Amino acid sequence: MEEAQHDQHDKSRVVNIDSVQSWDFYFNQATNQGCPIVVHFTASWCMPSVAMNPFFEELASTFQHVLFLSVDVDDVKEVAKRMEIKAMPTFLLMREDAVVDKFVGANPEEMRKRVDGFVQSMGVDAA
Repeated sequence: MEEAQHDQHDKSRVVNIDSVQSWDFYFNQATNQGCPIVVHFTASWCMPSVAMNPFFEELASTFQHVLFLSVDVDDVKEVAKRMEIKAMPTFLLMREDAVVDKFVGANPEEMRKRVDGFVQSMGVDAA
């Protein structure tokens, strides 16, 4: 039984945000716990965004102490507007209720470099 739950947990560490309420819940929880957040603003019709999904999952598995959120801008327009998202994919690196870094585009190497630097600046281990 435990093994089945473990497999399920390993499947995805990325939380899909489907409402303003779920955004507020995860965002507030992470902020209160001092947990860094990486957000992928995506759209199902945007092929570069979709192409980044497996890489985003891989980063989420690598950086266990970081909360990885995925927001479809068409499903949760209010959050995209609140965070001033103008293009997809957009990635936000956040800490303590503030955007520390933001970049636009499907560039896995740049994404890894920025997340790695962000995590190191916080003194958080990868695993």
